[in-house]
Amino acid sequence: MADEAAFQFLHNEVIQYIYKSAESGETENGRHIAKLENMGFRVGQGLIERLTKDTARFKDELDIMKFVCKDFWTCVFKKQIDNLRTNHQYLSFSCGLVRGALSSLGVKSIVTAEVSIMPACKFQIMIQKM
Repeated sequence: MADEAAFQFLHNEVIQYIYKSAESGETENGRHIAKLENMGFRVGQGLIERLTKDTARFKDELDIMKFVCKDFWTCVFKKQIDNLRTNHQYLSFSCGLVRGALSSLGVKSIVTAEVSIMPACKFQIMIQKM
């Protein structure tokens, strides 16, 4: 429980810091969103390496996606991926988190998210063939 609270506080503070330092203007805001996504990417890489260090190699991309959706997401957010509650500010970090995890597992991807009805969001993962 303490780990979850610490992560949530850190996550909120990082987002507030980046958005407070942003100046008005779309190009500046885009750079800050990219910074959030890159932070998420690096965190996703590190976490997936720790989670998979004692597991057997995955046989295909479907097994990788199952692991990311079930084990990885539950480890990070303590929730099932289909029941994520978030807002627009958290989506850049979360997209980077998933992209970083997939990258460490050898899957090159583009991860986007959309919010159609609050508080739910949908992630779209496009796997790029190398």
